[in-house]
Amino acid sequence: MSISDRLLGKKNVNGHPHIEAVAPSAALPGGEVRIVGSGLRPNELRRPRVKFGDVEAPVIISSDDFVVARVPEGAGSGPVIVSTNGHASNAHQVRVAAAIADNLHPVTNPAIDAEGNIYVTFSGSRGQKVPVAIFKIDTNYNIKPFVVDLMNATSIAFDRAGQMYVSSRYDGTVYRVAPNGTMSTYAESMGVATGIAFDREENLYVGDRSGTIFKISRDRQIFVFATLEPSVSAYHLAFGPKGDLFVSGPTQSSFDAVYKVDPHGAVSVFYRGLGRPQGIAFDKEGNLYAAASLGGKRGVVRITPDGQASPAVAGPGLVGLAFTSGRSAILASTSALHHLAWEVPGLPLLAPS
Repeated sequence: MSISDRLLGKKNVNGHPHIEAVAPSAALPGGEVRIVGSGLRPNELRRPRVKFGDVEAPVIISSDDFVVARVPEGAGSGPVIVSTNGHASNAHQVRVAAAIADNLHPVTNPAIDAEGNIYVTFSGSRGQKVPVAIFKIDTNYNIKPFVVDLMNATSIAFDRAGQMYVSSRYDGTVYRVAPNGTMSTYAESMGVATGIAFDREENLYVGDRSGTIFKISRDRQIFVFATLEPSVSAYHLAFGPKGDLFVSGPTQSSFDAVYKVDPHGAVSVFYRGLGRPQGIAFDKEGNLYAAASLGGKRGVVRITPDGQASPAVAGPGLVGLAFTSGRSAILASTSALHHLAWEVPGLPLLAPS
């Protein structure tokens, strides 16, 4: 190995391809990952062969030092290998999310109860009456109808006692849902009610996509908490580890922001530069994860507490995510749910006060 190769950390010997990194290192089928290394392009400018396990992947772009490949249907977590000129590279591990439910229509994060059951909406278009508004998926991934008589179920949240709440962007109401799926009205006149979230004192916050964040106290008094730029689809709410409320919502711009709202309602821009940011969640280290586009690539974007953004998961059509109690996540696309064994511990949605 030459001195220059050692300095660059390369191990390309005798023309053999070598993988140094794959970014992002997690993906859904259909997501695009960038494979970085050396010797990755065959002679005569032909494209290399890329395999995720035993499944060959479409190659979008190739050069000697990087390849962009699309994760193929049927791929699972495991090794990625690049082959050129009859030689195979070293294997590099990539985590691929597995589908657990389809034929759905979530518009934001799924929700997970204390027992590990997953809840997801079939939201439908505005004013569309669907047979089932919320499905329940148990820990064995059996899916059952849970709520049926609700128009445009949008966002789901649980309080500390495990009580479910759901917003309807159709009638601007937040409903409380009993364990048997029956509903009662919790708060009305919330505009086009979209994202909802509880703070540590169990006040409920509701995003009206026309520009208002409402705060509902435990005795159901309603206040205007903050005012933002209107969203073209929905607000998505999550509380950070220090008690600040974070809000995303796509606008007419392609360079959208995630906002931070302090406990007094003061609004600031936490990060600007995302395409159509939707569902958001935090890990235990205080990193924010957003279903969004970054640099034109759709997936889940990780934003550090100091505002540094990078792709975390590649995948088309993602609208939200939820961390499980273990080191994994449930990812929601426009029509399906996926499970990703991710090794990222999530921040509890309701930390003890």
